[in-house]
Amino acid sequence: MRILALQLKRIGDLVLTTPALRALRAAWPEAHLALGVMDGTATLLPAIPSLQSGIVFGRGRGWTPWQQVLTGGWDLCLDFTGTDRSAMGTTLSRARTRVAFESVRRNWIRARAYNAWCPSKVRDAHTAQHYLDLAAQVRPPDGPRADDLQPELVLPPNLRGNAQVEGGYALLHPGTARTEKYWLPGRWGEVAAHLRDAHGLRTIFTCGPGDFERAHVQAIPDAAIPGKSEIREPKELMALAALVAGARVVISCDTSVVHLAAAFRAPQVVLFGPTNPFHWRPLHDRAVVLSAAQPEAPLTRFEPRMKEASMEHLSTALVIRATDSLLALPRQP
Repeated sequence: MRILALQLKRIGDLVLTTPALRALRAAWPEAHLALGVMDGTATLLPAIPSLQSGIVFGRGRGWTPWQQVLTGGWDLCLDFTGTDRSAMGTTLSRARTRVAFESVRRNWIRARAYNAWCPSKVRDAHTAQHYLDLAAQVRPPDGPRADDLQPELVLPPNLRGNAQVEGGYALLHPGTARTEKYWLPGRWGEVAAHLRDAHGLRTIFTCGPGDFERAHVQAIPDAAIPGKSEIREPKELMALAALVAGARVVISCDTSVVHLAAAFRAPQVVLFGPTNPFHWRPLHDRAVVLSAAQPEAPLTRFEPRMKEASMEHLSTALVIRATDSLLALPRQP
Protein backbone atom coordinates (compact mmCIF):
# COMPACT_ATOMS: atom_id res chain seq x y z
CA MET A 1 0.00 0.00 0.00
CA ARG A 2 1.40 3.41 -1.01
CA ILE A 3 -0.33 6.56 0.22
CA LEU A 4 0.33 10.13 -0.92
CA ALA A 5 -0.97 13.07 1.11
CA LEU A 6 -0.77 16.64 -0.21
CA GLN A 7 -0.64 19.56 2.23
CA LEU A 8 0.62 22.54 0.25
CA LYS A 9 -0.51 25.28 2.62
CA ARG A 10 1.30 27.06 5.44
CA ILE A 11 3.01 25.93 8.64
CA GLY A 12 -0.11 25.86 10.80
CA ASP A 13 -2.02 23.77 8.29
CA LEU A 14 0.87 21.32 8.06
CA VAL A 15 1.11 20.88 11.83
CA LEU A 16 -2.67 20.46 12.13
CA THR A 17 -2.55 17.75 9.47
CA THR A 18 -0.41 15.51 11.69
CA PRO A 19 -3.42 13.97 13.51
CA ALA A 20 -4.79 12.88 10.11
CA LEU A 21 -1.41 11.45 9.13
CA ARG A 22 -1.29 9.57 12.44
CA ALA A 23 -4.73 8.15 11.68
CA LEU A 24 -3.60 7.00 8.25
CA ARG A 25 -0.60 5.29 9.80
CA ALA A 26 -2.85 3.52 12.32
CA ALA A 27 -5.23 2.38 9.58
CA TRP A 28 -2.42 1.09 7.33
CA PRO A 29 0.57 0.40 9.61
CA GLU A 30 2.56 -1.33 6.85
CA ALA A 31 1.90 1.31 4.18
CA HIS A 32 4.44 3.69 2.71
CA LEU A 33 3.09 7.14 3.62
CA ALA A 34 4.51 10.17 1.80
CA LEU A 35 3.60 13.83 2.26
CA GLY A 36 3.86 16.55 -0.36
CA VAL A 37 4.60 20.02 1.06
CA MET A 38 5.82 23.43 -0.08
CA ASP A 39 9.46 24.38 0.38
CA GLY A 40 8.62 26.87 3.14
CA THR A 41 7.48 24.05 5.44
CA ALA A 42 9.74 21.23 4.22
CA THR A 43 12.22 21.39 7.10
CA LEU A 44 9.49 20.07 9.42
CA LEU A 45 9.19 16.78 7.49
CA PRO A 46 11.78 14.92 9.63
CA ALA A 47 9.77 15.84 12.75
CA ILE A 48 6.56 14.13 11.58
CA PRO A 49 6.81 10.55 12.90
CA SER A 50 4.05 9.06 10.74
CA LEU A 51 5.91 9.57 7.46
CA GLN A 52 8.31 7.48 5.41
CA SER A 53 9.13 10.16 2.83
CA GLY A 54 8.38 13.66 1.62
CA ILE A 55 8.00 15.45 -1.69
CA VAL A 56 8.86 19.15 -1.75
CA PHE A 57 7.23 21.58 -4.19
CA GLY A 58 8.31 25.15 -4.78
CA ARG A 59 10.06 27.67 -6.96
CA GLY A 60 13.22 26.39 -8.57
CA ARG A 61 12.49 22.70 -8.01
CA GLY A 62 11.52 22.17 -11.62
CA TRP A 63 10.08 18.86 -12.71
CA THR A 64 11.54 16.83 -9.81
CA PRO A 65 8.53 16.82 -7.42
CA TRP A 66 6.10 16.18 -10.24
CA GLN A 67 8.18 13.25 -11.40
CA GLN A 68 8.22 11.85 -7.86
CA VAL A 69 4.43 12.02 -7.83
CA LEU A 70 4.06 10.56 -11.31
CA THR A 71 6.32 7.57 -10.67
CA GLY A 72 5.26 6.82 -7.09
CA GLY A 73 2.86 3.98 -7.83
CA TRP A 74 0.28 5.35 -5.39
CA ASP A 75 -2.79 3.43 -4.30
CA LEU A 76 -4.40 6.31 -2.41
CA CYS A 77 -4.04 10.10 -2.70
CA LEU A 78 -5.52 12.53 -0.18
CA ASP A 79 -5.58 16.22 -1.09
CA PHE A 80 -5.77 18.36 2.06
CA THR A 81 -5.15 21.54 0.04
CA GLY A 82 -7.69 21.95 -2.77
CA THR A 83 -5.66 24.23 -5.05
CA ASP A 84 -4.74 24.01 -8.72
CA ARG A 85 -1.28 22.74 -7.78
CA SER A 86 -2.59 19.99 -5.50
CA ALA A 87 -5.27 18.98 -8.03
CA MET A 88 -2.53 18.59 -10.64
CA GLY A 89 -0.51 16.50 -8.21
CA THR A 90 -3.54 14.33 -7.48
CA THR A 91 -4.09 13.77 -11.19
CA LEU A 92 -0.45 12.84 -11.77
CA SER A 93 -0.50 10.43 -8.83
CA ARG A 94 -2.82 8.14 -10.84
CA ALA A 95 -3.95 6.63 -7.53
CA ARG A 96 -6.94 4.31 -7.61
CA THR A 97 -8.64 6.43 -4.91
CA ARG A 98 -8.23 10.21 -5.02
CA VAL A 99 -10.11 12.09 -2.31
CA ALA A 100 -10.71 15.78 -1.59
CA PHE A 101 -13.20 17.95 0.30
CA GLU A 102 -16.63 18.54 -1.23
CA SER A 103 -15.88 22.26 -1.45
CA VAL A 104 -13.45 21.55 -4.29
CA ARG A 105 -16.38 20.50 -6.45
CA ARG A 106 -17.25 24.16 -6.94
CA ASN A 107 -14.34 24.32 -9.38
CA TRP A 108 -15.28 21.84 -12.08
CA ILE A 109 -11.76 21.75 -13.55
CA ARG A 110 -10.17 20.79 -10.22
CA ALA A 111 -13.00 18.37 -9.47
CA ARG A 112 -12.00 16.16 -12.39
CA ALA A 113 -8.89 15.10 -10.44
CA TYR A 114 -10.86 13.18 -7.80
CA ASN A 115 -13.16 10.18 -7.50
CA ALA A 116 -14.00 10.34 -3.77
CA TRP A 117 -15.27 13.17 -1.61
CA CYS A 118 -15.36 14.22 2.06
CA PRO A 119 -18.34 16.34 3.19
CA SER A 120 -16.51 18.03 6.08
CA LYS A 121 -16.85 21.84 6.10
CA VAL A 122 -13.99 23.85 7.54
CA ARG A 123 -16.29 26.55 8.91
CA ASP A 124 -17.98 24.01 11.20
CA ALA A 125 -14.94 22.34 12.73
CA HIS A 126 -11.54 22.91 14.23
CA THR A 127 -8.97 22.73 11.44
CA ALA A 128 -7.40 19.56 12.88
CA GLN A 129 -10.82 17.90 12.94
CA HIS A 130 -11.48 19.01 9.38
CA TYR A 131 -8.29 17.33 8.18
CA LEU A 132 -8.93 14.25 10.30
CA ASP A 133 -12.34 13.94 8.62
CA LEU A 134 -10.61 13.56 5.25
CA ALA A 135 -8.50 10.69 6.57
CA ALA A 136 -11.59 9.09 8.10
CA GLN A 137 -13.32 9.19 4.71
CA VAL A 138 -10.97 6.51 3.38
CA ARG A 139 -10.54 4.47 6.57
CA PRO A 140 -10.91 0.71 5.96
CA PRO A 141 -14.19 -0.73 7.32
CA ASP A 142 -12.28 -2.70 9.94
CA GLY A 143 -9.73 0.05 10.61
CA PRO A 144 -9.38 1.81 13.98
CA ARG A 145 -11.37 4.97 14.58
CA ALA A 146 -9.28 8.05 15.29
CA ASP A 147 -10.41 10.99 17.39
CA ASP A 148 -7.14 12.37 18.77
CA LEU A 149 -6.79 15.95 17.52
CA GLN A 150 -3.49 16.74 19.19
CA PRO A 151 -0.79 17.65 16.64
CA GLU A 152 2.49 15.82 16.93
CA LEU A 153 6.09 16.71 16.13
CA VAL A 154 9.23 14.95 17.33
CA LEU A 155 12.55 16.78 17.25
CA PRO A 156 15.50 14.98 15.62
CA PRO A 157 18.06 13.73 18.17
CA ASN A 158 20.56 16.51 17.44
CA LEU A 159 17.98 19.15 18.46
CA ARG A 160 16.50 17.45 21.53
CA GLY A 161 17.21 19.29 24.73
CA ASN A 162 17.70 22.53 22.83
CA ALA A 163 21.41 22.81 23.59
CA GLN A 164 21.54 26.31 22.09
CA VAL A 165 19.86 27.87 25.13
CA GLU A 166 21.02 27.21 28.67
CA GLY A 167 18.72 27.63 31.64
CA GLY A 168 15.02 28.35 31.80
CA TYR A 169 13.54 30.82 29.38
CA ALA A 170 10.23 32.10 28.10
CA LEU A 171 9.65 32.44 24.37
CA LEU A 172 7.61 35.39 23.15
CA HIS A 173 6.67 35.61 19.48
CA PRO A 174 4.91 38.96 18.85
CA GLY A 175 4.87 39.02 15.05
CA THR A 176 2.99 37.46 12.18
CA ALA A 177 2.22 38.21 8.55
CA ARG A 178 -0.92 40.19 9.44
CA THR A 179 -0.26 43.44 11.27
CA GLU A 180 -3.79 43.63 12.69
CA LYS A 181 -2.82 40.69 14.94
CA TYR A 182 -0.01 42.69 16.58
CA TRP A 183 -0.21 43.50 20.28
CA LEU A 184 1.27 46.78 21.53
CA PRO A 185 5.10 46.69 21.86
CA GLY A 186 5.07 48.25 25.32
CA ARG A 187 2.84 45.49 26.66
CA TRP A 188 5.20 42.80 25.39
CA GLY A 189 7.96 44.62 27.27
CA GLU A 190 5.89 44.60 30.48
CA VAL A 191 5.31 40.85 30.18
CA ALA A 192 9.03 40.25 29.62
CA ALA A 193 9.88 42.34 32.70
CA HIS A 194 7.41 40.34 34.79
CA LEU A 195 8.85 37.02 33.61
CA ARG A 196 12.30 38.23 34.59
CA ASP A 197 11.38 39.77 37.96
CA ALA A 198 8.73 37.34 39.19
CA HIS A 199 10.00 34.08 37.72
CA GLY A 200 13.69 34.65 37.02
CA LEU A 201 13.25 33.67 33.38
CA ARG A 202 15.21 34.96 30.45
CA THR A 203 13.03 36.12 27.60
CA ILE A 204 13.72 35.18 24.01
CA PHE A 205 11.79 37.14 21.43
CA THR A 206 11.57 35.35 18.09
CA CYS A 207 10.51 36.79 14.77
CA GLY A 208 10.28 35.96 11.10
CA PRO A 209 12.35 37.46 8.28
CA GLY A 210 9.92 40.21 7.27
CA ASP A 211 11.09 43.80 7.75
CA PHE A 212 7.85 44.94 9.35
CA GLU A 213 7.78 42.01 11.78
CA ARG A 214 11.42 42.60 12.70
CA ALA A 215 10.75 46.29 13.32
CA HIS A 216 7.78 45.41 15.54
CA VAL A 217 9.94 43.17 17.74
CA GLN A 218 12.78 45.68 17.89
CA ALA A 219 10.32 48.33 19.11
CA ILE A 220 9.64 46.34 22.29
CA PRO A 221 11.32 48.13 25.24
CA ASP A 222 14.49 46.42 26.57
CA ALA A 223 14.07 43.58 24.06
CA ALA A 224 17.72 43.68 23.00
CA ILE A 225 19.42 44.37 26.36
CA PRO A 226 21.95 41.58 27.10
CA GLY A 227 21.15 39.57 30.22
CA LYS A 228 17.50 40.57 30.19
CA SER A 229 16.04 39.67 26.83
CA GLU A 230 17.28 38.83 23.37
CA ILE A 231 15.90 38.72 19.85
CA ARG A 232 16.37 35.68 17.68
CA GLU A 233 15.45 35.22 14.04
CA PRO A 234 15.88 31.48 13.39
CA LYS A 235 16.94 30.85 9.82
CA GLU A 236 15.45 27.35 9.79
CA LEU A 237 11.95 26.37 10.83
CA MET A 238 13.30 23.39 12.77
CA ALA A 239 15.50 25.73 14.82
CA LEU A 240 12.42 27.75 15.75
CA ALA A 241 10.63 24.52 16.66
CA ALA A 242 13.50 23.57 18.97
CA LEU A 243 13.31 26.92 20.74
CA VAL A 244 9.56 26.52 21.17
CA ALA A 245 9.89 22.98 22.49
CA GLY A 246 12.42 23.98 25.15
CA ALA A 247 10.58 27.01 26.54
CA ARG A 248 9.03 27.09 30.01
CA VAL A 249 6.16 29.07 28.50
CA VAL A 250 5.33 30.34 25.01
CA ILE A 251 3.34 33.54 24.47
CA SER A 252 2.30 34.52 20.97
CA CYS A 253 -0.36 36.04 18.81
CA ASP A 254 -2.28 33.86 16.35
CA THR A 255 0.52 32.57 14.13
CA SER A 256 2.51 29.43 13.33
CA VAL A 257 4.23 29.36 16.73
CA VAL A 258 0.82 28.54 18.25
CA HIS A 259 0.78 25.23 16.43
CA LEU A 260 4.44 24.43 17.02
CA ALA A 261 3.91 24.91 20.76
CA ALA A 262 0.77 22.76 20.67
CA ALA A 263 2.65 19.98 18.89
CA PHE A 264 5.16 19.83 21.78
CA ARG A 265 2.49 20.38 24.50
CA ALA A 266 4.43 23.46 25.61
CA PRO A 267 2.61 25.68 28.13
CA GLN A 268 1.30 28.52 26.02
CA VAL A 269 -0.74 31.71 26.08
CA VAL A 270 -2.32 32.64 22.76
CA LEU A 271 -3.60 36.13 21.95
CA PHE A 272 -6.49 36.36 19.47
CA GLY A 273 -8.08 39.54 18.18
CA PRO A 274 -9.29 39.71 14.55
CA THR A 275 -9.35 35.92 14.02
CA ASN A 276 -11.63 33.22 15.37
CA PRO A 277 -9.93 30.85 17.85
CA PHE A 278 -12.59 28.21 17.18
CA HIS A 279 -10.71 27.00 14.10
CA TRP A 280 -7.09 27.48 15.17
CA ARG A 281 -6.80 27.31 18.98
CA PRO A 282 -4.49 24.81 20.70
CA LEU A 283 -6.41 21.94 22.27
CA HIS A 284 -4.11 20.64 24.99
CA ASP A 285 -4.63 21.29 28.71
CA ARG A 286 -1.64 23.61 29.14
CA ALA A 287 -2.91 26.22 26.71
CA VAL A 288 -4.70 29.43 27.68
CA VAL A 289 -6.63 31.19 24.92
CA LEU A 290 -7.27 34.92 25.26
CA SER A 291 -9.50 36.99 23.01
CA ALA A 292 -9.64 40.76 22.66
CA ALA A 293 -13.40 40.34 22.25
CA GLN A 294 -13.62 38.96 25.80
CA PRO A 295 -10.83 40.75 27.69
CA GLU A 296 -12.01 39.89 31.20
CA ALA A 297 -10.92 36.24 31.36
CA PRO A 298 -9.60 33.35 29.25
CA LEU A 299 -11.99 31.77 26.77
CA THR A 300 -13.64 28.50 27.74
CA ARG A 301 -16.35 28.27 25.04
CA PHE A 302 -15.68 28.30 21.32
CA GLU A 303 -18.16 28.60 18.46
CA PRO A 304 -17.94 28.77 14.65
CA ARG A 305 -19.04 32.39 14.77
CA MET A 306 -17.27 34.50 17.39
CA LYS A 307 -16.77 38.22 17.85
CA GLU A 308 -13.62 39.99 16.76
CA ALA A 309 -11.90 42.94 18.41
CA SER A 310 -8.77 45.05 18.22
CA MET A 311 -5.74 43.58 19.97
CA GLU A 312 -5.34 46.71 22.10
CA HIS A 313 -8.30 45.54 24.20
CA LEU A 314 -6.13 42.76 25.67
CA SER A 315 -4.56 44.03 28.87
CA THR A 316 -1.09 43.25 30.15
CA ALA A 317 -2.62 42.15 33.47
CA LEU A 318 -4.71 39.43 31.80
CA VAL A 319 -1.71 38.04 29.91
CA ILE A 320 0.41 38.05 33.06
CA ARG A 321 -2.29 36.25 35.07
CA ALA A 322 -2.58 33.59 32.38
CA THR A 323 1.20 33.19 32.27
CA ASP A 324 1.48 32.91 36.06
CA SER A 325 -1.19 30.20 36.10
CA LEU A 326 0.80 28.08 33.65
CA LEU A 327 4.14 28.57 35.39
CA ALA A 328 2.53 27.45 38.66
CA LEU A 329 1.81 24.01 37.18
CA PRO A 330 4.28 21.14 37.73
CA ARG A 331 6.77 20.90 34.91
CA GLN A 332 6.42 18.05 32.44
CA PRO A 333 9.26 16.34 30.57
